[in-house]
Amino acid sequence: MGLTISGPLTARRPPRSNYEIEGPRHRILWDGFPRRVRAELAGQIVLDTSAGHLLHESQILPVLYAPRADIRMELFEPTTHSTHCPFKGDAAYWSVRVGERIAENAVWSYPEPNPETDWLRDHYAFYWSKLDRWFDEDEEVHGHLRDPYHRVDVRRGSRAISATIDGVRVAASSRPWVVSETGMANRIYFPRSDVELSNLRAAEKRTHCPYKGDAGYLSLVDATGSVVGDEIAWSYEQPLDDAARIAGAICFDGERVSVEPDQAQS
Repeated sequence: MGLTISGPLTARRPPRSNYEIEGPRHRILWDGFPRRVRAELAGQIVLDTSAGHLLHESQILPVLYAPRADIRMELFEPTTHSTHCPFKGDAAYWSVRVGERIAENAVWSYPEPNPETDWLRDHYAFYWSKLDRWFDEDEEVHGHLRDPYHRVDVRRGSRAISATIDGVRVAASSRPWVVSETGMANRIYFPRSDVELSNLRAAEKRTHCPYKGDAGYLSLVDATGSVVGDEIAWSYEQPLDDAARIAGAICFDGERVSVEPDQAQS
């Protein structure tokens, strides 16, 4: 996301700059991934590489490609499925079989890539969700690999901020956390002690962010305990390293909750 959605590989022109990047509007960058990556299916290692590359492509999340030498090719079964990319060429697909388990069309490669992307030859990419487990070094990864160009910065603020919904204040703080994440608008996280917790109830929804960790959601309830705002806030109880400072803090959905300077505390 760092390079492709809002950075120099984006298909959109920067709003202001003193330069122009020559070349096609759709841009591709082949960049080495700095750590060992492994993946499993049915308890068997399918790939184990320290020579993987991330393919950064305009408006698309980076994709890991591994060289043939680092892949268990004996587990592959060719299929008749194929796709065409005007920027990379024609892709062939394989299924991965381990015993009775089969991951259909889980792998693709470009046997004869376009001349301008010839470095893709003899490299293979996988649909992340079709394999069981992925590891970045010895740490299991969910969702996708972290893009080395994507950042999450957490800063303590001192501006008085409040969160209100339908005129009712549900949080107010003069010590919020400001979270800046590549390609996204800033988010305000309120310390839990600055939130009116009696108005919130844990929801069933859970999501995973490769950069921040596992989030649990909260719904807004009225005085009778009835839900009036489903999954309106979230919190990371055990965030990943880059977001460790927001452990337990609560962020509200800015599209449904007004989060803005609190004039009463200014």
